Amino acid sequence: MTAYQSLCEVVSEISLLTSTEAVLGWDQETYMPAHALDHRARQLSYIMGKAHGLLTAKKTRTLLERAEAEMPEDPTQAANIHGLRRDINRATKLPQKLVEEETNVCAHAKAAWAEAREKSDFVMFAPHLEKVLAIARKKADLFGYDGEPYDALLDLYERGAKTREVAALFEKLRPQLAEIAREAVAKSASVKPGALKGRYPIEKQQILNREIAENLGFDFEAGRIDTTAHPFCTTLGPGDVRLTTRYDENDFLSSLFGVMHEAGHGLYEQGLPGLDYGLPSGSAASLGIHESQSRMWENHVGRSRTFWEKWLPRAQELFPHLRKVKLDAFMKEMLRSEFSFIRVEADEATYDLHILLRFGIERRLVKGELAVHDVPRVWNEEYRDLFGMTPPDDSRGCLQDIHWSMGGLGYFATYTLGNLNAAQLFATAKKQRKIATGLEKCDYAPLLLWLRDNVHSKGAALLPQEIITQATGKPTDAKWHIKHLRERYVG
Repeated sequence: MTAYQSLCEVVSEISLLTSTEAVLGWDQETYMPAHALDHRARQLSYIMGKAHGLLTAKKTRTLLERAEAEMPEDPTQAANIHGLRRDINRATKLPQKLVEEETNVCAHAKAAWAEAREKSDFVMFAPHLEKVLAIARKKADLFGYDGEPYDALLDLYERGAKTREVAALFEKLRPQLAEIAREAVAKSASVKPGALKGRYPIEKQQILNREIAENLGFDFEAGRIDTTAHPFCTTLGPGDVRLTTRYDENDFLSSLFGVMHEAGHGLYEQGLPGLDYGLPSGSAASLGIHESQSRMWENHVGRSRTFWEKWLPRAQELFPHLRKVKLDAFMKEMLRSEFSFIRVEADEATYDLHILLRFGIERRLVKGELAVHDVPRVWNEEYRDLFGMTPPDDSRGCLQDIHWSMGGLGYFATYTLGNLNAAQLFATAKKQRKIATGLEKCDYAPLLLWLRDNVHSKGAALLPQEIITQATGKPTDAKWHIKHLRERYVG
């Protein structure tokens, strides 16, 4: 057995541990009883500590050195060795006790966030955020960084990205995004809401959501949909991708677009090379690439007229009060733009402003320029500057997202990066006649196949920008996203 093969066996063992942790984490977010929290936190901490210890063990590092000395000619194997070198170098900078502590803290923080969000009480969550933030700063210092601590955290989610570059991009985009948002909201002022008013039984929403996810290509023999407080997608192992959503009996589009978004993540996970599970080549390239998949299916496909030419009649069968709604009226209300409080329910024209706000706030938190207890006040002030209104409570303000509770500082920028990638990938794919024709007929197999070939199959063997450049011919360019928003929402 070569050193590379032996190294792959170690990675396989690590992936058994991390996928077991994923099962326990999914269960915590969906079905776990509240009194099980303390034991669950210890389980998660124990498993992640063992995985970290195995990754950083002398035996693993020795195998990596031997594999590097025998560097294979196969480009995928060579990319895996380079990727594992990066992962191991970074992991060895963290003490195992810190990894275990972070896992334990985040398990409790997620539960505290859910309760605080339900009660709209940031004070309940603040002590947990203090702990999460302290660990994030400690990790950044241990990883090291050239510019600011946020660089080390951002790189966990978007390999190669620099905070100053993302900040400069967002600052350049902000006037254009704010202008598009204002014009879209003004244009929508004449659209009277209420055409879709009615009750949407959850069991019928579930039928529609599943049918649409299947139509996109999501394989329910290798996945399922469950209910949770905050929609997410997680992979529990090869052939086991879990989607979650939440339901509103007065708005079927909320859960549907949540499912389409998470199904986009799920399609990516189902398209990764299953035999390489745990290796870089069998892992997602970055969250900016991951979000490009979810935002593409949710927005570029799911909010298109051709999509609803097929699916509005089915929705009318399930929800009879919609039968009186014509397609034109449905599209106007569905694409109605307004400044709103909840990010995951925001329309495309205003969505990126939510991300700019979060990116700025968490960057200041990490740098120590913003104290945790000041988050609600600063959030509301900046929200008022961006949207012209103030969140009425914490649950519709700074408590609405789960990310900080799970230690996801450095995550939010990837949503807008994903929007930029989605628009560029979609514009490129549509140039192929077979894909364009398929979209007109709601046949998404050609688009999915193109994404499988150009994005999914690459895993993390390439850097995010290498994937975008190879697929579209150019690095990520914001012009495609701006063009898309103007055409759909401004005209």
